[in-house]
This record gives sequence, structure tokens and C-alpha cells, in this order.
Amino acid sequence: MKLFKSHSIHASTILVFSVLTLSACETVQTTQGGVVGVDRSQRMAISAQQLDQAASKQYGELIAEEKKKNNLNRDSAQVARVRSISNRLIAQTPAFRPDAKAWQWEVNVLTSAEVNAWCMPGGKIAVYSGLIEKLKVTDDELAAVIGHEISHALREHARERASSQMVAGSVISIGSALFGVGSLGQTGAEYAYMGVIGLPNSREHEREADRIGVELAARAGYDPRAAITLWQKMGQVGGSAPPAFLSTHPSSADRSSDLAVYAQRVMPLYLQTKK
Repeated sequence: MKLFKSHSIHASTILVFSVLTLSACETVQTTQGGVVGVDRSQRMAISAQQLDQAASKQYGELIAEEKKKNNLNRDSAQVARVRSISNRLIAQTPAFRPDAKAWQWEVNVLTSAEVNAWCMPGGKIAVYSGLIEKLKVTDDELAAVIGHEISHALREHARERASSQMVAGSVISIGSALFGVGSLGQTGAEYAYMGVIGLPNSREHEREADRIGVELAARAGYDPRAAITLWQKMGQVGGSAPPAFLSTHPSSADRSSDLAVYAQRVMPLYLQTKK
């Protein structure tokens, strides 16, 4: 009986890892490395088309809802400023991926006290008025945050996270059933996944978006060093930050240090735009 149990566990382990291997079957390089050298390969289990379609639908619904609430593009000068900066950054995206030029880009400003901005897969951008007004951002700083969010879309970080979560969810559920660990064991496995894979990957995504973002800004004629002051301002309004090892973002000190290095690396690109 003991021998049978051992063979059963071994077979279950093989099945779990087979599911993982089959699910995460596509290795891709979403962007070129650029001057900042972001060249990590990524594993995807979901198609870009699937996610782009879902993002476009969600964005359309959100924009329609905000329009009903009279929160969409209320300040024409603010909207013109955000779109002008965004368009200059978008013009530089082919340096990292030529196909981005053909994306159906959209840029809108939402009236909200929230300090936030994001770019969905496929180039659907939203900037919150709270970010502009509370941080009193310069054009260079606004370019830094928009460039950072565009970089997430270029690198398809949302697709990568969704792929990772899909694979992990399948493996954890199957493993829990096969090994009979029950709900407590499954919860523990989920926490282990977040600690070992989930959160570190998110911090890696943030670093990549920081680095590509400063290069986009520099190429578009915005001072890449403004990214440092931007994140310093973000930290001041963010309240008490969680410990770095539990956060999906690098610590403020780590982020500032990394940005200083990469902003300096792309300074020649910025200076060329001033000639």
C-alpha cells in the first residue's frame, strides 16, 4: 500500500508539470531592447489578440460610463496637453516595436481625485486629473508617467501576468485535487506562488516599464531625469509604503537609483533632440 501511494504521487507530479509545460508553450520577445537593453524573453499562454479585444471592450465601456458621469475630458486645455505629450511618445514606440505604430491608440483624461494613469493592451490610455493637479507635474514628469504606462503595453505585461496566473491557477487546482491537500493546502500554494513568482514578476515589470519609459521620453524630447522627481512626488502622496519584498513596485530608493542610471544612459538621445 505504501509503494502504491509513492507511485501515485510520482504520477501526479508528472501530470502537474506536464500541464505547466503544455500551458506555457509560447516564448516571445515582445519588444526590441533599445538603448536601455530590456531584452528578457517572455512566456505567453494567451494570445495578444484575445487580450487586445478584451481590453478594447473594457476601455469602451469605461469611457462610456465616465462620459455619462460627465467625468470625461472636461478640461480642454488639460486634454490637449495630455494628448500632445502622449502623441510625441507614441511616435517613438517603433524604436521598441514597429507594429505599435498601427495600434488603435486612444488617449483620454478622466476627472478624478485619484493619482493614477494607465495604458491598456493595444494602446488605450487614461490619465486622471488628480495626478496632474495633486502632483503639479511638469511636461517632462507627465511624459515620464505616460511613457511608463505605454511601456507596460509595449511589453505586454498584462498578457504575461494573465498567462502566468492562468497556468498557475490550473496547476494549483489540479495539484490540490491530486494530492488531496484540501482548501488550506491550495491557499498555501497560492500564497507561495505569489511570493515566489507573482510579486517578483510584477516588480520586474515595473523596472522594465521605468527603463523603457525614460528612453521613450528622451527620444520624444523630454528630460528623462524627470522620472526621478515624478516618482519622488508619487511617494509623497502615496502614504506609508509596504515593505519592498511584499510590494509589486520597487522600493522608492531602489527605483530612484535605477532611474538615475538609465536616465543618464539615454541622455544622449534627449540631447540630440535639442540640437
